[in-house]
Amino acid sequence: MADETINNDEQYVVLARKYRPQSFDELVGQDALVRTLTNAIKNNRLHHAYILTGIRGVGKTTTARIIARALNCTGKDGQSGPTTNPCGICENCKAIAASRHIDVLELDAASRTGVDDIREILDGVRYKPTNARYKIYIIDEVHMLSKNAFNALLKTLEEPPSHVIFIFATTEIRKVPVTVLSRCQRFDLQRLTVDDLVKHFQKIIAAEKLDADQEALHMIAKAADGSCRDGLSLLDQAISLGSGVVKTDIVKNMIGLADRNSTFELFENLVSGKVDQVVSRLAEQYKNGANPNTVLQDLINITHLMAKCKIVPASLNSDELSESEKEFCTRLAPGVSIAVLSKIWQMMIKGINELAIAPVQIDALEMILIRVAYSASLPTPFELLNDVKKKSSRITLTGPATAAVSAPVSSSPDVSGVSGFPGGQSVVSAAPMSTVEDLIAYLESTKRMMLLYGLKNDISISEFAPGRIKMTTAEKVNNDFLLNLQKVLTEATGEKWNIEIERGLLGETIAQREKAADDANKKNVSDLPLVKAILAEFKGAKIETLTRKINQENAGEAVDSYEEETNYFDEDL
Repeated sequence: MADETINNDEQYVVLARKYRPQSFDELVGQDALVRTLTNAIKNNRLHHAYILTGIRGVGKTTTARIIARALNCTGKDGQSGPTTNPCGICENCKAIAASRHIDVLELDAASRTGVDDIREILDGVRYKPTNARYKIYIIDEVHMLSKNAFNALLKTLEEPPSHVIFIFATTEIRKVPVTVLSRCQRFDLQRLTVDDLVKHFQKIIAAEKLDADQEALHMIAKAADGSCRDGLSLLDQAISLGSGVVKTDIVKNMIGLADRNSTFELFENLVSGKVDQVVSRLAEQYKNGANPNTVLQDLINITHLMAKCKIVPASLNSDELSESEKEFCTRLAPGVSIAVLSKIWQMMIKGINELAIAPVQIDALEMILIRVAYSASLPTPFELLNDVKKKSSRITLTGPATAAVSAPVSSSPDVSGVSGFPGGQSVVSAAPMSTVEDLIAYLESTKRMMLLYGLKNDISISEFAPGRIKMTTAEKVNNDFLLNLQKVLTEATGEKWNIEIERGLLGETIAQREKAADDANKKNVSDLPLVKAILAEFKGAKIETLTRKINQENAGEAVDSYEEETNYFDEDL
C-alpha cells in the first residue's frame, strides 16, 4: 500500500511551468524586447506603464514577472539595485516567482472586469511598497476591462506615483482604448519561429534526459503555430504517449497530421489535374487517420510556400524549411504559375467554410479538391488574350480596303499539365485544315463559340485553301478576332496562315447557307407521309428542328407504325 501513496513533494510539474523563463536571457525569440528593456534598466530610463501584446503562449505574463523581479531584486547581499539578471535567491525574487509578493499584484481582467475592481487597485496606488522597491500592477487580458474601468484607470495611468509601475498584457490590442495605449510603452511579442521552438525543445529534452526524433520536434513546433506554451503542452503529451521517447509516428497520430510527403504528392496531383490520383491519395490519407481540416490547411500552406518560393527564390534557403520541402518546391515551382497558385488559394480558402458546414467533412474535402483539379489550372481570359497578342507578331494593311494578317510559325501553346487542362493530356494536335467545314468542326470540338459565331455570321469566305483564307468582313469585326482566328489555325495545323480581308458588303455567310439548307431539309421532311400524318393529327404543329434525317425508304415503315399505334389507342378508347 505504501507504494501506491502519492507523494505531493514529487508531484509532476508540466513542462510549460517547469521551464518558464526566469530571466531576460531565458526568453525565447524576443530579442528586440529583451534589448530594449535591458537597456532601459541599465540606464535607469524606466517607463511607468508597459503594454505587452501577442498571441497566446509567447511570454507576455512571463515577461511581466521578469520585469517585476528585475526591478525589485536586492541581490544575494540584499543591497543591490535594479538588475537585468535577477538573482532568484533574494526574498523578493522568490516571492514574485511564487506569485505571493505583497507589492506585485496580478489581476485577471477576464474575471474582474468592473470599475469597482479597478478602484480597489487604485486605492492602494498612493501607498508606498511594503517590502519591494516598486509596487507593480500586472493586469492580464486587459482588453476585457469595461469602458468605465478603463476610464477610472486613465488619470492614475497618466501620472502615477514614482513607486508604481503598470504592466498590461493582452491578446487583443485593438480592443484596448487609444487613450490607454497612448499612456503606455508598447511591446509586440513575436510569434516564435519553428527553428527557435525546435532549439528550445532540444534543450528541454536534454535537460529531462529523454530521446526525441528531430522530425517529431519539427512537427510539434509547426503545430504550435508560434506559441511556446502550446508547443510545450504538445511535447508533454508526446512524451507521455511515447513512454519517455518522442517518436515521429506517435506525433503524427497525436495531432492528426497527414504524412508530409503524401500531402506533397496530393498537391502535385492537384496542379497536374490528375483527379483520379487526387481522390485515391485523399482516401488513403483519411484511412491512415488524417483529419480533413488538417489536410486542407496543409495544402493551403503548401500553396503559400510555392508562391513565396517563386516570388522570393532566396526563401528556399530558410532553415525553417525541411529538406523535403526544399526539394519539392525546387522541382515543382518552375511548372506552376502564380496565377494558378492564386486560383488554388482562393478555392481552398473558400473550402474552409464548406468543411465547417458539411455533414461529412471528407466528402466535402473530396469535392473541393476535385473542383480545384478541374478548374484551378485553367488559364484566365486575360491570360489567353495576352497569349494571342504576344504570339501574333504583326498586322499589316495592304490597301485601304484589304488587309493581310500574318504571323511567324509557332509551336502549339501549352495546354497540358499544370498550365492547361486536367489530366495532363494535350487537348488538340495538328490536323489537316483543307475546308471551311474542317475549321468549323475544329472550333466546335474546342468550344470556341465566340469565334465560331463570328465566323458564321460576320464573315463571307470567298477562298479557303491550306495556309490561306480570303474573306470579306463586317465593320464590327476587329483585329482581335482576326488574331484569334489566326492563332487557332496555327494551333490546329502547326503552320503559318495568311488571312486576306476585305471590308465591305458581305456575300453569303456560312450561317445563311446553313439556314437555307435547313429550310430545304424541313420542306423535304414535311412532304414525307409520316410527317404529314403527324401534322394533320396535331393541328398547329410545325417543324422547328431536325434531329435526324428521314428518307423515303424508311418513311413507309414509320407511317405503318404510326397508323398501328393510332388504331390501337382508338380501340382502347
